[in-house]
Amino acid sequence: MLKKDLQESLEIIDNELKKQGLSRRDALKVAGIGSAAFLLNGSEAEAATSAQASDAKAKIVIVGGGLSGIATAARLTNTLSNPDITIIEPNPKSVSYQPGNTLIASGVYTKDDIMYDTKDFVPSGVTMIQDKAVEFDPENNKLTTEKGQVVNYDFLIVAAGLKLNFGQIAGLESIGEAYTLGDASKILKTFANSGVSSIYSTDGAVATWENMQKFVNDAKAGKQVKGVFTHPNTSIKCGGAPKKIMYLTNSRLVEAGARKNAELTFYPNGGTMFGVPEYHEAIVNQFKARDMKWNYNHNLTGVDLEKKIATFDHHWKEKGEYDVDLEEYSMVTKHENVEVPFDFLHITPPMKAPDEIGNSPIGSAKGWVPVNKETLQHVKYDNIFSIGDIAAVPMGKTGGSVRKQYKVLVDNLVAAMEGKPLTSKYEGYTVCPLITDIGKVMLAEFNWTKKPTPSFPLDPTQERYIWWILKVYMLKPMTMYGMLSGKA
Repeated sequence: MLKKDLQESLEIIDNELKKQGLSRRDALKVAGIGSAAFLLNGSEAEAATSAQASDAKAKIVIVGGGLSGIATAARLTNTLSNPDITIIEPNPKSVSYQPGNTLIASGVYTKDDIMYDTKDFVPSGVTMIQDKAVEFDPENNKLTTEKGQVVNYDFLIVAAGLKLNFGQIAGLESIGEAYTLGDASKILKTFANSGVSSIYSTDGAVATWENMQKFVNDAKAGKQVKGVFTHPNTSIKCGGAPKKIMYLTNSRLVEAGARKNAELTFYPNGGTMFGVPEYHEAIVNQFKARDMKWNYNHNLTGVDLEKKIATFDHHWKEKGEYDVDLEEYSMVTKHENVEVPFDFLHITPPMKAPDEIGNSPIGSAKGWVPVNKETLQHVKYDNIFSIGDIAAVPMGKTGGSVRKQYKVLVDNLVAAMEGKPLTSKYEGYTVCPLITDIGKVMLAEFNWTKKPTPSFPLDPTQERYIWWILKVYMLKPMTMYGMLSGKA
């Protein structure tokens, strides 16, 4: 079944590229995507990923069977001659392709396009425990699951992802906390008939497309409508997604000939569009060209679903008292509540580590698992590593980040098993395929230097069709059949 799905994906890619006069090989050459070697043929993929097997032995437990956990398990299986790996994961659909949520919400994908069975990707020989780790005892190298099973380990990898904290927003307390995948009944029930949506839930992304179509149809019918898009005051996964859904709403309005009847406004908590100045400037120019508005330093604090009013904490700094000794003014943060009416509201909820991890001995004051940002090794426990959304790594909550992280983690874990120094370093590489239109993507690549780090000789601030092909047709098979095999 997986080979059939892959072949179908490749046929779609080839057909789309043919329209542009490109072969798959040429497209990959232009894109500079060396990690996509497996898309070319098996022998090239094997040559690109072959490594000397290590005879080191240890019991390895991975908490979390999503993209990070399965990819890491697969690479460990490829690297160790006698692997002993256990994955603890409660959701049988945990490897579903979450980056596709934005495309579901804009009518490009359907939910079926991104859903997979985790069991189809578990590497041969890896033990799978369908349960949730809820207690951690790192001093004794063991943990306990929700069903009461005690699991011992020599090395622990925490790849449990994060939770959506809708309940932190006044008016949404009934939702509480949720995962992107899984039961979304509280989200759907609370948001029903309100014009409120969130792509950060997969089922919520389906509802977003329904709400977007109603919003577009209202504008097409001549109604003056307001679309509001938020970005919270916490770390989030896929930091570009709050803007992507706004761009795509704009695109659907233009397509319907109804753009002039809609006002679209972005309300980010921060003071820029993007942490990398070059991409910030590019996005501002794109917003201006599309007549999309924005208001910095606004954090969503409440939603009145009946009256369709979003309340924001608008915050800014002013000069306070003058310090004679320091010869400078203190800066005082000011606040005011701002009420904004909406017809369509997209919420990017605050996000957090699951309490059972964040509040445990392996967590931190901010909840995320504290690791050395380069080696991904826990700052306190040498036999614990963390990866993906839950790791306290700057700018590291994207699938593109994980593609670099899991290779570093495996190298360093094997080195630790062999009693060697941890020499592999994660340099903060992150990639954000920022969808700016139906058919256009700006491929933002960067690292901790906060400078563009393009892997191809093209201006990275430009929107391009080739990156749309990459995003819509190539990244999913690269992820599902490359990373989850430990080879991409």
